[in-house]
Amino acid sequence: MKSRELSQPQAEPTSTTLTPADPASVQWDAQQVQLAIARRAYELFEARGREHGHDWEDWFRAQSELLRPVSVAISQSRDRIRVRANVLGFADNELRVSIEPRRITILGKKDVSAPEIEGSKNVYVDLYPDTILRFIELASEVVPEAARIELQGGMLQFELPKAVKHMTKTQLKVA
Repeated sequence: MKSRELSQPQAEPTSTTLTPADPASVQWDAQQVQLAIARRAYELFEARGREHGHDWEDWFRAQSELLRPVSVAISQSRDRIRVRANVLGFADNELRVSIEPRRITILGKKDVSAPEIEGSKNVYVDLYPDTILRFIELASEVVPEAARIELQGGMLQFELPKAVKHMTKTQLKVA
């Protein structure tokens, strides 16, 4: 007898449009995350008996303990820059992004709620940190107000129109 596999139609990943936040507001929250990293790096320094010469090692270890890595791909054409950032596991309400003329900041904080286990103990186990902080420096200046940001299937996608440089009449004649 042949077995028949029941197939259900695959749901298309939903796409959510994000609105960029004020860069100053995101920067303030990013500084709080950087302070937490600095505190953790100092704890590592103290745990090693205050032995100097390992500051970068402590900093990178603190980052790896507190921040989830975000892989990024950047491509550009003559008139726009496209950025894709892997933020799998984060919902649109857990992400804040800001766009400046030469920089993107992605800040994410998971809304972690622990399940209730027998004996009314709350337990939460996760292999990854619950915070994202990623600064992406751009090679060309962009127009932040005209940017389009979408979250689809754990991928944050930015469409950034490049800024048009103002040319003088002399430069236009030469060009």
